[in-house]
Amino acid sequence: MHSATPSSNPSRPVDSFEPIERVANRMVGVGFSPHRHDTYTIALTMAGVQAFNYRKVMRHSLPGQVLILHPDEIHDGYCRDEAGFSYWAAYVPPAHVQTVLGGAELPFVSNGVSTNPALIAAAMRMVIDCAGVAEPGAYEDALYDLAQAMNDAAGKAAKVRIANRTAVMRAREILDATFVFGARLDHLEKVADCDRWQLSRDFRALLGTSPYRYLQHRRVDLAKRLLREGVTLAEAAHGAGFADQSHFGRTFRKAVGLTPKEWLRSDLYRTIIL
Repeated sequence: MHSATPSSNPSRPVDSFEPIERVANRMVGVGFSPHRHDTYTIALTMAGVQAFNYRKVMRHSLPGQVLILHPDEIHDGYCRDEAGFSYWAAYVPPAHVQTVLGGAELPFVSNGVSTNPALIAAAMRMVIDCAGVAEPGAYEDALYDLAQAMNDAAGKAAKVRIANRTAVMRAREILDATFVFGARLDHLEKVADCDRWQLSRDFRALLGTSPYRYLQHRRVDLAKRLLREGVTLAEAAHGAGFADQSHFGRTFRKAVGLTPKEWLRSDLYRTIIL
């Protein structure tokens, strides 16, 4: 059994940022199968012990620690004991972090769990403190603090490779506009005016995932919205651009850790998009 408790009085970032997702969840006797996000997962364990496999090592997140999962990294999640655990999380797009980093490669917190005081404080601001604040500056401040704290915790060297941010953001715009129908890498190469393989490397460096996986996550996001509106699984699959319901189910589980039916039966689908 598990349940999700949506935050009240949701905040909206400034117009230059798309809304982010925040979740308050309690899990008992259930777990997530291996999956990956195209966002940073910033999570605070509020009670119990959260166990998960990350980069081929079993890890545990305890109350008072912060869990930072890099985009596109496979992980699962399960209860260490019958008491279960509860957590609050925010899913921060790499594109938001890039507004602070300005072209530097994304920071990687290698252990997945940290006791770094500055990083914990920054995560608290992002996950909890600005969740119910309508003032746009609250999100901007939390985002800046989080990006800097992750950079420091990752021990980033002063010398970094600067990717072609203009080309990557142009490719992202095209994918956002055409994800239902799809966009080939050679088309992105033309519209972004950048060699397709360099574009692919830079896209991964700046946004944490490949163009294809980014497109798939946008399709899953649309399918979630359609399912929340009450359409059937088949209608959601078709409306989000999946070739068939089987493809939809496989992709959904890889992105969410649950099948579409499991997600609908849970309370997670009621989570408010903040």
